[in-house]
Amino acid sequence: MTARRPALLVLEDGRTFRGSAFGAEGETFGEAVFCTAMTGYQETLTDPSYHRQVVVMTAPHIGNTGVNDEDPESGRIWVSGYVVRDPSPVASSWRARRSLEDDLAEQGVVGISGVDTRALTRHLRDRGAMRVGVSSVEHDAAALLQRVLDSPQMAGADLTAEVTTGRPYVVPAEGERRFTVAALDLGIKAMTPRRMAQRGVEVHVLPASTTPEQLLAVGADGVFVSNGPGDPATADHAVTLVRAALDRRLPVFGICFGNQVLGRALGFSTYKLKFGHRGINQPVRDNATGRVEISAHNHGFAVDAPADTATQTPYGRVEVSHVCLNDGVVEGLACRDVPAFSVQYHPEAAAGPHDSAYLFDRYCELMEAGR
Repeated sequence: MTARRPALLVLEDGRTFRGSAFGAEGETFGEAVFCTAMTGYQETLTDPSYHRQVVVMTAPHIGNTGVNDEDPESGRIWVSGYVVRDPSPVASSWRARRSLEDDLAEQGVVGISGVDTRALTRHLRDRGAMRVGVSSVEHDAAALLQRVLDSPQMAGADLTAEVTTGRPYVVPAEGERRFTVAALDLGIKAMTPRRMAQRGVEVHVLPASTTPEQLLAVGADGVFVSNGPGDPATADHAVTLVRAALDRRLPVFGICFGNQVLGRALGFSTYKLKFGHRGINQPVRDNATGRVEISAHNHGFAVDAPADTATQTPYGRVEVSHVCLNDGVVEGLACRDVPAFSVQYHPEAAAGPHDSAYLFDRYCELMEAGR
């Protein structure tokens, strides 16, 4: 086996880890976050919501099943960097077409292996998500730290224009077309329109720059607001689009970043979490039923809304529909006087458990009721 080049990881508070290069050699910067998923690394890497983040995998063995051509959630890897403990030396899956490291190297994604990811994760839990640099060309921690401190922060970052589609496209319904949905692409994952298509929904995926007039011109039965990266406090244009849909009483469904955008459209504010939720094992309680769902998450911001009482907004009463059982964070909103709801997690479950797939059925019921 070829010897790996030494690599260096430096957090913005000066904490330093040394390991070996994994993937492309070079240098990268971003926000250090940890993902608790034991599987689904390919979907994580290709999720646009991870744009400008350096992802630390808490599972020690990564790369076991290689990389295939069926599971990517977009056309490229979006993470800024990748941190693993023990990369698998071989890919063991009949679906594998190449190794994980081959994909990282081909797409220029700088990574580091041989890191004590448990210690790193505990540090991020204690101190919070922060900027980080990973380099296999710089071995002076002080020099790398200075470049980390010069790199942009995630708070205040407006990133949707960097991940959205360049032009509208349509995902046709499977079988008979029951509904048409206009999906605002703020960083949408490929599986999301597929889940709707499976339910007879024709999905028109629109760029983030879409105007209210263009959105309404689709003539859709409902508007969907996708996940995406960055600070929701910067998403003023998306908020305008959602308000245009609410004003027309079009059914609105938002997930992840879309939950935050809907929250802002209703008049709530958002805030940055200490270290966020990332993984496919997050417990969420449905306040209406008491049912607990194990769900897939990827968010570092949340909606600031009271979880125990309804709030009167310009669009009527709004209630918090779901909460995270780990920390009480708002995980969903339900409008009582207009046809709109949202969740902070990922019901498309790619990767992840399928406990929340019913939310797409609920959206179809909302559109049916609106006819």
